[in-house]
Parts: sequence; C-alpha cells; structure tokens
Amino acid sequence: MNLKKIDRLGKERMRHPRKTLRWVFLPFCLMILFGLFAYFYILPNQPIPPREGPAEIVSPAQESQPAEPLYQVIQGEVKENSTFTKALAEKNISRTWIETLVAALNPLLNFKKLRGGKFQLVLDEKGDMVRFLFETGPIDVYEVERGTQGYVARRKEIPLETYLVKVEGVIRSSLFEAMDAAGEKDQLVLAFAELLAAEIDFYKDVKEGDRFQILVEKVYKDQEFIRYGPIHTVEYQQGEKSIIGISFEGDFYNEKGMALKKAFLKSPLRFTRISSKFSRGRKHPILGGILPHYGVDYAAPPGTPVWAVADGIVVSSGWGGGFGKQVVLRHPNGYMTYYGHLSGYGPGIRKGVRVKQKQVIGYVGSTGLSTGPHLDYRLAKDGRFRNPLKESFPSGVPIAPPKMESFQKKRNEMVGLLQDSAFKRKRLDDAKETME
Repeated sequence: MNLKKIDRLGKERMRHPRKTLRWVFLPFCLMILFGLFAYFYILPNQPIPPREGPAEIVSPAQESQPAEPLYQVIQGEVKENSTFTKALAEKNISRTWIETLVAALNPLLNFKKLRGGKFQLVLDEKGDMVRFLFETGPIDVYEVERGTQGYVARRKEIPLETYLVKVEGVIRSSLFEAMDAAGEKDQLVLAFAELLAAEIDFYKDVKEGDRFQILVEKVYKDQEFIRYGPIHTVEYQQGEKSIIGISFEGDFYNEKGMALKKAFLKSPLRFTRISSKFSRGRKHPILGGILPHYGVDYAAPPGTPVWAVADGIVVSSGWGGGFGKQVVLRHPNGYMTYYGHLSGYGPGIRKGVRVKQKQVIGYVGSTGLSTGPHLDYRLAKDGRFRNPLKESFPSGVPIAPPKMESFQKKRNEMVGLLQDSAFKRKRLDDAKETME
C-alpha cells in the first residue's frame, strides 16, 4: 500500500468516527461474553485436577470398596449313637481340623460320655479354621477360636434368668397326672413327694380333689425352660387338713417350726402302688392257705431303688429264704425294718454298716417266693410286727428358739405369696427380699 492510499483511509476514519469505534469494541465485547459463559457454565462441570499429575475421572460405581472375606460354613449334628470324630468326618472336614478340635476341647469335654450335639465350623477363603461352635445342650455351648497362640477352646457364658414361680394343681387320678396337667415335669413331682415323705404316704393317702401349691425357682434361657431351682414352700390340702413346708436354713419346717423330716419315712421307695397290705390272715399266692402277711407289698418295676426309712445299722444282708434277697436294719427305740424280694443290694450294704435315712440299700426284684417284681416291706418294734401304714412316729426337731423370730418372718412372707391369688411369678432379683 502506498502513502497516498494510507492518507486516504485516515481521512475517511476522521469523517466517520462511530463506525470506526463499533468495529473496535465489537470483538472486545464478544470476548467478555464468552468469558462469562465459560465461567458459569463450563468450568463448574469440569473435574478439578489434582495438584500433581493428570486428572482422572472416577465414577461412583468404580470407587474401590474393601472386599468382604469369603467364609465357608459347615453345620452338622453328632447323633446319640455316633461319635464326635465320625460326625465331623461325614461332613468332609479334614482329619487335621478334627484332631485340632479334639485336642482343644478335650480339657472341657468327656468325649466318651458325649450324648449328641450340634456343631458349626467356619473356614476362611484359604480353608483355615476361623471358629468352631459345639452345643451339647441349651446352656452347654463350647467355642474354639483362632488366637495368637493357636486354637483355644472355652465354654460360653449363656445368660439365664431365674424366677420364683407358683405351681398349683388339683389331684384327679394321681400326683403325676396333676403335675403334668399343670405343665410341670417329673423332677418336680419327685422333689415335692420326697419333701412330704414323712407326712404323706403317696401310695394310700392321695385322694381325688386334693390340692397342692409350690413356690419353686425356675431357670430360663430367654423363654426356654432350662431347669428347676430350689423349692421354697410347699402346701398340700386334703379337705380341711393342710400341710405346709417352708424352707429355712437348709431344712423344711411346718408352720409351727417343727421339722418335716422325721425319724421314719412313711414309705421305703418313691411312690407306685400297693399290691398287698398288712394282714393277719391272707391267702398266700404261692403256698396257698390263709397265712398272716406282716408287711406291705409295693409293686414297682425291677431295679427301682429301695431306701432306708430311717438311720440304722445293717443287721443282715443276704438270702432270707422265702423273702429272697433281703436287708434287715436295726433302728433306735427298738425298731427293725425288713426289705425282701430284692434283685440286688445297694453300694457297700453289708452286715454292721451304718446307713442314713433315704440311703439306697437295695433294688426291687422278685427273688424268693414271689409272683412278680415288688418290695415286701416290714416294720417291727420290740420284736413284734406293726402295720407300717398306721404306725405313728415322733415329730421332727423344732427350730431353736433364737431363730424362731427369723423363721416366722419367712413363714409369713411365704404363706402370703401362697394366698395371693394374683401372684404367679417374679424375677428372682425382684423376689430376693421375700426369699431371704
């Protein structure tokens, strides 16, 4: 471009200044608008790069999560007729782990006496044992875990709750039937009958309509009944007659503070049925003819334990002719007791040995002149046979006078609970004051 042309353009711009300014500011305005658009719409949607290195966009689905450990759980049961090692082997558990478990549990379990159980074995992704649980009962749970020193076994603490419960029932046919109708188990029947063994003969004294009440501890795991605890109070009502037994310092006493335990029990074995009573003229089932029967026959299954009705000394233990295997005991105050037709003798029972009341001296059998398994029980005083079912024995020992006030307080509290129709049960912690 020559000088004349440049000079002509300059003169043209001087004649049209607005047109010149428009072309100057238009690009500038466009740059400002683009900058605002980028600031508000483009930059907020872009990832912020790290201080060092290139930016890397990671979606939420790609974020790394810690991997869950992979466990293998093996469950099984040791049946009553099987063994611990056999049950585990049937689940394809290696011999190594079986030996490890036996070694760990051996100090806590007697595998020879094991009668079943449920187990759970947990292995990690490498096949190593993480934990082993073995439950032989509701509260008998054993755990083997991996520790710093190898595998260690322990018995797990199972939380239990104890309640003081009132049990009530009415006799319709038998004490067993009445307890079963009340939802109770045989253990409570036997414990109740033994407490009143010196007061009630459950072979002959029980009548339809009789009532009973028991205050007993019951132990639960959650809502599952586990076992009975101590009995605190019992009551047996027959018509207008009522017998109450209150636990106090390890023994049971009636309302007047006289011990329920007497020198003689009314029966030499747990109740069953009387097959033949005391008689001075009875037709003998084997020999025939009318002969006296100076005892009471208790029909019972073979092997039923027979106990001493009182403290005494063994006079003889051996064959008694028609009485078969027989034990004879001598007691204070001129009393003698005879136990015939036994199948065998109690541990250590021999002539000259001292025995305690309720100690097992023999077992029901059918030896000698017998038509079936039963116990022939006889009682003599000063050389003459007496009817065991009608004999009256001295009362029990009374509570010592210094303890009578404490006993009376306990008696009033217990009888109050028996008479409270609204009382059913209490947590042991709530009932603790009452029982002390």
